Amino acid sequence: MSRSGTQPFGVGTFSAGGSPAYAGLVLGDHVLAIRPALRALDSREAPAATSVRDLLANWESSFAALVRLAERVEADGISSERWKDLCLPVDAVRPLPPLDPPGAVIAVGANYRQHVMELLAKQVAEDGPLTEEAKAQAEQLVDERARSGQPFAFVGLPSAVCGATDDVVLNDGGTQHDWELELAVVIGRPARKVDRETALDYVAGYTICNDLTTRDRVFRKDTGPLGADWLAAKSARTFFPLGPWIVPAAFVPNPQDLEIKLSLNGELMQSGHTSDMVFGVARLIEYLSSITELRPGDVISTGSPQGNGIHWGRFLESGDVMEGEITGLGRQRNRCIKE
Repeated sequence: MSRSGTQPFGVGTFSAGGSPAYAGLVLGDHVLAIRPALRALDSREAPAATSVRDLLANWESSFAALVRLAERVEADGISSERWKDLCLPVDAVRPLPPLDPPGAVIAVGANYRQHVMELLAKQVAEDGPLTEEAKAQAEQLVDERARSGQPFAFVGLPSAVCGATDDVVLNDGGTQHDWELELAVVIGRPARKVDRETALDYVAGYTICNDLTTRDRVFRKDTGPLGADWLAAKSARTFFPLGPWIVPAAFVPNPQDLEIKLSLNGELMQSGHTSDMVFGVARLIEYLSSITELRPGDVISTGSPQGNGIHWGRFLESGDVMEGEITGLGRQRNRCIKE
């Protein structure tokens, strides 16, 4: 669905001055309240939708209505008499999680080539020197996994979601709290057993997520080889900053051509590119939809590039500020505080 003649916009959930949450259309540096704006445009265009989740329930028609609204606002001017009372500067509103609550939250791990190669090379070297031979062997393993393997996925909790500018609460259940900035995919149509050639047709849009992990809670001493405890390690309150808004897929021509950057207290820690994914977005949707039906409002976090705290030997502390951005999708800024 290409909209080359329409200026890109975002769709999110906002509040201002303590007002109730409302669905907003991000047009440049302003946010327009969607429901009253559609009513002002044409009462027939005003859906009963009061939330982004409602819009996603019938995304094709919702998106078409939002395109018409954006085009009319652009023609009239955002400060025109019709629209001026329905919009606020972006800096004057608080971005809430764009989906509150989201549907299923499905996380994908070990999905960035350079990141995985670093981990595998260390295993191959068996704690010895990281030789070129070890690196070459790790590269072969990653290539084989991409060719014949499958994505590694697990389920998160919607209760961990917070907004793009909310404080992240460092719980006292562990000490090694780590950042993982990722591209998030928002599903816009029911998807069951779809192939990768058509998989992107089921995407409503893209946003940013930070899938935080408490590293010292991943493996429990009392369970031995039973596996990782992702509930304890990843599902704490505020451990999934999401947003600031969703950019419709029509304005993201290629999800495999986006830069990902995260800075900690102004210092660049993560710098990756979605082209480095072992399994791209289409392949992830193909795989996940072969297991379960993906539904509108479901969120897929697609994996983290290299540069996590475990790589630097530095974990989050109270007072730290994380700033993350992905090409064309906005920016997150989250301060860390003690529980």
